[in-house]
Amino acid sequence: MESAGCCDFTCKGRHTLFLNSSALAMEKQPRIGALEKLQSLRSFRMDKQKSFRLGDRQRSFKERKNKDSPGKRGDLDLHLAARAGNALHVQMILSECSEEQTKELIYKQNQDGETALYVAAEKGHVEVVREILKVSDIQSAGIKANSSYDSFHIAAKQGHLEVLRDLLQCFPALAMTTNSLTSTAFDTAATQGHVDIVNLLLETDASLAKIARNNGKTALHSAARFGHVDVVKAILEKDPTIGLRTDKKGQTAFHMAVKGQNVEILMALLEPDKSIVNLEDSKGNRPLHMATRKGNPKASYSMLYSISAFCFEGVEVNAVNKAGETALSIAEKLSNEDIAGILREFGAVVAKEPANTATAAKQLKQTVSDIKHDVQFQLKQTRQTEMKVQKIKKRLKKLHLGGLNNAINSNTVVAVLIATVAFAAIFQLPGSFVSDPEEGFTPGQAYIAESAAFIIFLISDSLALFISLAVVVVQTSLIVIEQKAKMRMVFVMNKLMWLACLFISVSFISLTYVVVGKHDLWLAWSTMAIGATIMLTTLGSMIYFVIIHRIEEKNMRNIRRNSRSRSHSLPMSVGSDSELLNSEYKRMYAL
Repeated sequence: MESAGCCDFTCKGRHTLFLNSSALAMEKQPRIGALEKLQSLRSFRMDKQKSFRLGDRQRSFKERKNKDSPGKRGDLDLHLAARAGNALHVQMILSECSEEQTKELIYKQNQDGETALYVAAEKGHVEVVREILKVSDIQSAGIKANSSYDSFHIAAKQGHLEVLRDLLQCFPALAMTTNSLTSTAFDTAATQGHVDIVNLLLETDASLAKIARNNGKTALHSAARFGHVDVVKAILEKDPTIGLRTDKKGQTAFHMAVKGQNVEILMALLEPDKSIVNLEDSKGNRPLHMATRKGNPKASYSMLYSISAFCFEGVEVNAVNKAGETALSIAEKLSNEDIAGILREFGAVVAKEPANTATAAKQLKQTVSDIKHDVQFQLKQTRQTEMKVQKIKKRLKKLHLGGLNNAINSNTVVAVLIATVAFAAIFQLPGSFVSDPEEGFTPGQAYIAESAAFIIFLISDSLALFISLAVVVVQTSLIVIEQKAKMRMVFVMNKLMWLACLFISVSFISLTYVVVGKHDLWLAWSTMAIGATIMLTTLGSMIYFVIIHRIEEKNMRNIRRNSRSRSHSLPMSVGSDSELLNSEYKRMYAL
């Protein structure tokens, strides 16, 4: 990086020369107006100055933002000089760099993966290419851009014959390189119709015509499909037998030619071997089938002539493909009366068997395919249903955990309240306490201390106080993560809170016998009846709900165990999950 920077930015004179040459090159472009030239030159100078101040990160951001503008796509000075075709500036840049810096410079790629040699080859600047080749090696010349083309390949695509001559003279092995589609430069030139380049490459190595792409098509296939007559003739002249080569679909170049509308190519392909007209592809289609299928009422007359070209002695006009169709069957199915009329003149007939006749093997294959699709659809639906059930289950589980946490918090608050009430009740007794020494009493003693009601109150209040305090200590000290353990803890804490509520109620009722006096004991008995009825009814109902929940939970465990032992299929698992959702996550239950 430092050596490249040394070559690119150290010479002010070189920058001035390049700016002048770039301006002259831009003036030669007729599509760019004077104002746009000035703006382009000004923005170039500003970006050069800002690059030193803003650093590499901001400069790369600017280059990405203005990628379409020359000089803003990560180009070095060598790239810009090569793009402008300024051979003098290229020579100056290379001469001022050391051998190591020069090697690094010619390997340098811009944001599009292009080297300076690639840029010069793409633009067809022969003199620039020659200057760069003086310091290049086979590795730097074969570097591929993001388009998967190297310098040799892009020159062949653009039709720059002289550039290719120089590249071949220096590095003949470049003729064998391929792009991402395993297409050689020869194939690309044939596809584009550059016959001069095709002849040059054939003279260099005639075996290039036999190299196929990843789909099995050769350069002859491409040239025949796109109607390049001269290219087809040049290839056949070198190797007449290549017309019989087939691609992965079993199609020859003749099959490709009938898809177009060039009769001259058809005749050129027929000259080496006329038997090519009856070759079948993998679907049993002969060139006549394909020519008929490509024809339509709006086609040009050249298509009709191409059909006529097949109809000479030796051509099987009534050949049947694997779908049971003749050429006339296809023409009538497409309602193409023009082509059908030509075929009838040469004795074509419709296939006797229906075109859609299916053998037993095909029917079995179709049945198996249908069953497979149905099973896959059912499995897909089952998986989707299971996913929905699992989502609902997770949501309900979250709500269930929220309910447990609320129960724990409520128990803690209620336990604190009961402990507070129980603690305060002992100091707020009716009848007050002994303040001065009296006969039979000690200071601080309650006047009702000797009554049975007070003894019952003291025992019940103490139990309520210490049970509540025990609940507070447990729930503020233990952190429970597992759901089952949390439910067990809530179950135990709830039962303790039931006892605390029961004992605080007994404490209240026992003091009513002291407060109402001996003459109104019926009020105390009434209070006890009301309190006992409410508390016993409430606790009895809770016990009932707990027992019912336990029984249902046990039954669901048995159902789950039985369902797993009977079947492990997905539909059963989904069904059992839906049943469990209704049982495990009820709207309300007692612990």
